Amino acid sequence: MRRLVLAVLALLLAAPTVASSPATADDATAPRLASQRQIALATPGDFTGHGFDQCMAPTQSAMDTWWAKSPFTAVGIYISGDSRACRTQPNLSPTWVAAQVARGWRLLPIALGPQASCQPRFPRYKDDFKISNKSANGYAAAAAQGSVEADKNAADAMAYGIGPGSTIWYDLEGFDLTNTACRESALVFTSAWVTRIKALGYVAGFYSSASSGIKMLDDARTQRPGQFALPDRIWIARWDGNADTSTTYIPEDGWRPGGRMKQYRGGHNETWGGVTINIDSNFIDLGAGSRPAPEGRCPGTRLGYWKYPTLTPTSAQTTRVKVLQCLLTEQGTYSGPLNGSYDAATVAAARAWQASRRFTPTDTFEKRHWTALLSAGAKTVVKRGSVDESVHRLQRALNAAGAGRFRTSGVFDAKTEAALRTYQSRLRITVSGVATPQTWNKLQRGL
Repeated sequence: MRRLVLAVLALLLAAPTVASSPATADDATAPRLASQRQIALATPGDFTGHGFDQCMAPTQSAMDTWWAKSPFTAVGIYISGDSRACRTQPNLSPTWVAAQVARGWRLLPIALGPQASCQPRFPRYKDDFKISNKSANGYAAAAAQGSVEADKNAADAMAYGIGPGSTIWYDLEGFDLTNTACRESALVFTSAWVTRIKALGYVAGFYSSASSGIKMLDDARTQRPGQFALPDRIWIARWDGNADTSTTYIPEDGWRPGGRMKQYRGGHNETWGGVTINIDSNFIDLGAGSRPAPEGRCPGTRLGYWKYPTLTPTSAQTTRVKVLQCLLTEQGTYSGPLNGSYDAATVAAARAWQASRRFTPTDTFEKRHWTALLSAGAKTVVKRGSVDESVHRLQRALNAAGAGRFRTSGVFDAKTEAALRTYQSRLRITVSGVATPQTWNKLQRGL
């Protein structure tokens, strides 16, 4: 099976993409290979937000509940390596992987194989082996192990439907950095693994403790540049409780921008929606991060503002009246021009909309009306890192409700999360920083 998967990997790497090399009459295999590319999912993509990891992949029911209730958008899963305590994964399958990606989860596939030769906790299994120390051939054995392990990890990833373009994270547990032979063999192993995993089309990620494996790589980067192949991204294990990607063990310039994540809290139980999982907590800032999304409604009319004042028939708030007129047009109660005038036609449309939402009709358009109108739409679950029109709606509504004062970008960022928590706390509902259906219900009632 592994030989077959590696053969598919080789075909994928050799195949031209549709974007760069369209199929021709002389390339009859291109459509088939393009289809293979579509089957294999690439993850996690550009993302900034919260994630968790746990050795055993949770059940589908647990994942669905945590998507709806928890602040997490990314999940680390152990897919490969003989040093895993959870080599048997009853829930993990290609179907499970595809279901999470379809839901919106960003997957962080982890490999836990050979470990540093001075790491006392490994090997756990008879068929595992430590990274070889220096021998008559230098660290050739460690390099060979790195390449072999990369082949294995890539094959396992592909078998789960996690294809080229995805980041595979090699987990090198903490070790004695002062042990020269141990450190150097680990560095050679990692360099060979990085070279091979990238040749197979994957993005090279590396997880380790800030004080050992991460410092080892950063010392190589700064003190021996060009001597070792370094990973594209690092995952820093530093349980300092700070949800960021910084650590005092390495300077801020390495693997920035977009190349860091940090495991900032170790194993602990968290319960969301009545489902408890023992997890490590992570903050993630990868690729280009969660990028701003343009407004998808009312072309030519700015909708997002820091505040939405009360409108009366004597109002001179031209810009906000245009927002109102545009949104009432979408709601089907206004058909006049977007002229910024709170005139009789606009007032009548506003009253009609108020009545349709069970507000007492009035000539004034107040804070509660703004909050309800700006949040109107699908009750989509959005959280830190989400990027779409639902986030625009949420941001506008939170500003109108007085929970925040920030620019509406369409990116669910730190300011949006803080404003949402403020709003949830004020209404005494679950303070999760997640826009749940319950949260949308409150907003759409103008509360």
